[in-house]
Amino acid sequence: MVNLLLITQFRIISRLFTPTYGTHIMANVHFQSDYGYVILVGIGSAFMLVWKSLQVGKMRRKFKINYPIMYSADNELFNCYQRAHQNTLEVYPQFLFMLLVGGIQYPLLSATAGAVWIAGRIAYAKGYYTGDPEKRLEGGLHYIGQIALLGTTSAFAFRLLNWV
Repeated sequence: MVNLLLITQFRIISRLFTPTYGTHIMANVHFQSDYGYVILVGIGSAFMLVWKSLQVGKMRRKFKINYPIMYSADNELFNCYQRAHQNTLEVYPQFLFMLLVGGIQYPLLSATAGAVWIAGRIAYAKGYYTGDPEKRLEGGLHYIGQIALLGTTSAFAFRLLNWV
């Protein structure tokens, strides 16, 4: 009886650490050729981050705000530039995850949603760069891209789990 119990426990524990096969892709991953668009949008997003970083750098030089000062106590325009960049960095990991994972099943839709997200983030920054933080809301278009990416990533997960 004890041996049977130990064997059962061993099987349960070993299953936790054994890769499953079935619907999971193990070593060979085949991407649709349209996945190249997803990769290009990812590259484009990196250029957008560099552009925002350069904008903050220009403002640092213009207003003589040196590192490590993150925000100025008396320069709202600099703070708007810094905040536009920082806010994008706060959501960037989620964006990349959803773009790259959702794009596996829906490459064109994910690439389009990613491009919309980038355009929205640029409009968001341009609005912030006016010095009026309320104008950042003109870049709300990025939410449409983000919601679409959430949908493509969720749909891919549901398909892998055979929930749909």
